[in-house]
Amino acid sequence: MKEETAEEMLALAHPLFERMISQQQAKVLRLAREAVPNIGPEDLRNAHDFPELREHPTFEYEDGILAGLISAQIALKAEIKGRLPYRPPAAT
Repeated sequence: MKEETAEEMLALAHPLFERMISQQQAKVLRLAREAVPNIGPEDLRNAHDFPELREHPTFEYEDGILAGLISAQIALKAEIKGRLPYRPPAAT
């Protein structure tokens, strides 16, 4: 893969994933607040600390979708960058 092509693919994929992830984060937070009204975005990093969220009918499913989107973003970036020729880091 040419470096230019890789950069174009990353430039297209990055904002798409960012929008999808942002929308899903908002959805997960909204669902979490149905069960725990004062929960904040940082609290969702340790959602297992809130038993109410385990009982919510769709929270874990939607949180799983969010985790999948983040994983896909990372995997795509790694795959594209992994297809580029290796360049040793510049000496400083």
